[in-house]
Amino acid sequence: MTVEELIAAVRPVDQEALQRARDRHAGLAKPPGSLGRLEHLGARLAAMSGQCPPPVPSAPVVVVAAADHGVHAEGVSDWPQEVTAAMVATVAAGGAAVNAIARTVGARVVVADVGTLRLGPVPDGVRDERVRSGTRDLAVEPAMTLDECRTAILAGAQVAAELIDGGADLLVTGEVGIGNTTASAALIAAYTGADPADVTGKGANLDHGRTAHKVGVVRTALARHAAAPDHGALGTLASLGGLEHAALAGVMLAGAAARVPVLVDGVVAGAAALAAVALCPEAAGYLVAGHTSAEPGGHTLPDRLGEPALLDLSLRLGEGTGALLAVPLVQAAARVLAEMATLADVTKNA
Repeated sequence: MTVEELIAAVRPVDQEALQRARDRHAGLAKPPGSLGRLEHLGARLAAMSGQCPPPVPSAPVVVVAAADHGVHAEGVSDWPQEVTAAMVATVAAGGAAVNAIARTVGARVVVADVGTLRLGPVPDGVRDERVRSGTRDLAVEPAMTLDECRTAILAGAQVAAELIDGGADLLVTGEVGIGNTTASAALIAAYTGADPADVTGKGANLDHGRTAHKVGVVRTALARHAAAPDHGALGTLASLGGLEHAALAGVMLAGAAARVPVLVDGVVAGAAALAAVALCPEAAGYLVAGHTSAEPGGHTLPDRLGEPALLDLSLRLGEGTGALLAVPLVQAAARVLAEMATLADVTKNA
């Protein structure tokens, strides 16, 4: 499959199912609109699936895409790049925050190495999907070639398609990668026109001592990108993004193509979602912002989707943690439509 074929496989959400869900909510045994945004989420799930009531997700899977970034050479992070590979091994071993929260909500964790600098064997439990060992320095040159970007997108899409074929009915996006908030800020600024100072935060750094420098690096990258040939949405992703951004965009597109809802995590996964929507606007109908990251770019995806995030807990870890916490809300929104009695049922039995 090509990226173009993947994009073409995404169909608009079902507006008739959306309206049937709204009508059903109006007839349930509750005051109209009394479940607030949960009603809207349920209707969106119906539109995604093309069914009313929508299926209740019972097999959520979080895909944690991992990669390293050449922009680390610009001094944007307090942490050495070796931390990325160490965290990949920790996630695979079940010891990270994403694992603890996944166990809490009954989700499976799948970690895919799409571009770390790891040396040595692949840790047990890690899918080796490496396209290359880290990106190039986006402040100096394009982070990826177009072909590398396409390969990473298709790697993420293949992981998602296999999971869906195996029964996954709710995809959650997560990531690991030292330096990825700098690349995320560059993507967000490029796709939205935001000023880098408004979407660049401290990321994993201990304080804001490097933030002003990160903003300068992002500005340099954007100026370089603006002077390069225009390759559209794909070219922007290749020029400024990370391999994990591309892979997560592929996960989202594959979920949309299969009419499976995708819960998007914080600022890094949100930047990947902006890329997915830029590549395929219809994909937006299948994306749900799980939470609002405390990073400055955290409001970008909800604003672009026109849908507020489900949660705001001041989280900024990444890994898929915030989106996982929203899994029960998605399940509840579908279950309400599927299992609540109607007002007619209640009055009939009165």
